[in-house]
Amino acid sequence: MLVGIAAIVLWHLAAPAASAKKKPRQPPPPPSLASRVKYLAEHLYGVPLDESAPITGQIERLVFDDLDQWIVAHPPGMAGGPSEVPYEVQVRRRLEAAFAELHDPLLGIPSTFAAPWQEGQLVGAGYTLGWTDQDRTNVLALYASVNGKMTRVTLTHFIPRSDLHYAFLPSPAPDEFRVLVYGTRLGKSHPRLSAVLYAFDGHALKPLWKIEDVYDGRLTVDRDRVVIRYLNEEELIQSLRERTPVPQHEAIYRADPAGLTLEVDHQVAGTGR
Repeated sequence: MLVGIAAIVLWHLAAPAASAKKKPRQPPPPPSLASRVKYLAEHLYGVPLDESAPITGQIERLVFDDLDQWIVAHPPGMAGGPSEVPYEVQVRRRLEAAFAELHDPLLGIPSTFAAPWQEGQLVGAGYTLGWTDQDRTNVLALYASVNGKMTRVTLTHFIPRSDLHYAFLPSPAPDEFRVLVYGTRLGKSHPRLSAVLYAFDGHALKPLWKIEDVYDGRLTVDRDRVVIRYLNEEELIQSLRERTPVPQHEAIYRADPAGLTLEVDHQVAGTGR
């Protein structure tokens, strides 16, 4: 009898501990944006550029869905004050956080800008996504104030395999914004320059002018002029063979209502390379 009572008491004492152990486990926290981007980006290994859109498209949606929400919650000028971090830097940091877990050769390099636009600001948020030295895609989204709310108004893809930089040119129309998007890609011996001049009318980006794969091209902008210095590959080979200075060329373009017009393309002093 005493043995039976002891068994019952022990069973009641053990029951709460057993039931505590059987409580369902809490689900793990959802993966971070950076870890989801890393997971998708790792699937790009061995994928050629022209077959990468299904994966790069998923990454693009993840990154810009997050940025859309962030910009709505943190519009330009929200904090105010002269010591505030420039807005384009804040946007860049948000993009950098999305690519924080990528490791070489995977890379995600943000490139951003903010410029006055009508009564507010126009914000450019872009990035280059790469998984080899040659396989690189890039995208640029524009955000503007619509009905008092910052929203993404357009998105475009720049020339693949290059990185992403911006310069600005005056527009002949007061309701138009012009941005020169340019970048370089690795070549077999020298980098190649590509550039596109876009006009933004408040709704879409329209390409006005374009160059691609300028051999060893170097671009500078001075007000309404675009200057491109470049080499001729055949001349370079001949100069190296003969050990003479390499002829350098300079093309100067002037901004006009249609885009850019070539003013002069001439040879300048040779280089010692």
